[in-house]
Amino acid sequence: MGPHKGAAMNFQPRIRKGAFFDAAWKHGCRTYSVYNRTYISSTFSDALTEYWNVINNVGIWPAMGERQIEVTGPDAQRFVQYLTPRNMTKCAVNQCKYALITSAEGGIVCDPIILRLDEDRFWLSTSDVDLELWMRGVLVNAGMDVRIRDAEVSVVQVQGPKSPKLLAGIFGEQVLDLRYYWLTRVAFEGAELIVSRTGWSGEFGYEIYLADAKLGTALFDALLEAGEDCGAAPGAVNHIRRIESGILSQGLDMTVENTPYELGLGRLVNLEAGTDFIGRAALEKLQKEAPALRLVGLRLDGDPIPPNEEVWPLMSDGNAVGNLTSLAFSPRLGCNIALGLVATDCSTIGNRMTVTAWRDERSAIVCELPFLPKKQSEDPRALFARAG
Repeated sequence: MGPHKGAAMNFQPRIRKGAFFDAAWKHGCRTYSVYNRTYISSTFSDALTEYWNVINNVGIWPAMGERQIEVTGPDAQRFVQYLTPRNMTKCAVNQCKYALITSAEGGIVCDPIILRLDEDRFWLSTSDVDLELWMRGVLVNAGMDVRIRDAEVSVVQVQGPKSPKLLAGIFGEQVLDLRYYWLTRVAFEGAELIVSRTGWSGEFGYEIYLADAKLGTALFDALLEAGEDCGAAPGAVNHIRRIESGILSQGLDMTVENTPYELGLGRLVNLEAGTDFIGRAALEKLQKEAPALRLVGLRLDGDPIPPNEEVWPLMSDGNAVGNLTSLAFSPRLGCNIALGLVATDCSTIGNRMTVTAWRDERSAIVCELPFLPKKQSEDPRALFARAG
């Protein structure tokens, strides 16, 4: 048994298309899913081809479902800080921070990248959750002077070791000075774009934020043209590569039922700064306790297994001890790899469990994360030179 191949999706006016939808269709994408009530493109060719291209060249992924929820107003910084346990008081203008939004119980609502565009203007680049409604609900009783809206911005990710050469070719070599988790502004056909040194691939890369939807196809075509000698091709930022890197998917590898400490994300909880945020009391208590679950990497034996469509129970001595959440076959490692949440006493490296994958029972062994290192912090000028 395997995935439901041949399934189809009907396009509907209530689902947003984003600025790059027509470009994705033009360049061959016929596989989509819905993310933040927006169509998000999946593979253009095949997952394996796109995997090798983002590792060796450049993958250009129109990630339209990655929405930017904007916070503006005199209390914008105070409101954003109230949402997250990460210390935002040291976030400078033009800086980005990976952060968690936590519930009153200390669970993870989502894990946005927060971009500070001005002293009183922020974007929260959100995963698949209705963050705008959550924020509006928080504001009701917050007593703060802010405005919250969907900024109507579409994102295209430009990921891979040759991405510095591509972006320098279209926007100028000043982009090579952009630091990891910082942003800059560039011009394209009279419009201002935001470029950040961020991405979801585990490889070096950038994200480009476009507000003028009319320019979506022109920008996508320009990126492909500028990247022709870099091997640039459209494709999804690869599911295999993000699992290799240990990058988590909200709603799958983490939910509101999980705490930062279960997922190894305690570094994003700053209790020493004295800031007030939702869930502080719960997280202060949880920090002192051993978590019941832990995120682990898993290797599964045998032939390649198609990606899971739902979480699969992990078993030990006939008892359920956790769940396998994300699965892929890694061509470089030559085995099936997965992420999972398991009982703490089963999370020791080398511990064995079993999982039924598509009706086929497999052995799963706990291993270290990440499976392969992330490369986002490499030197862009060195990558530019190596790309010729």
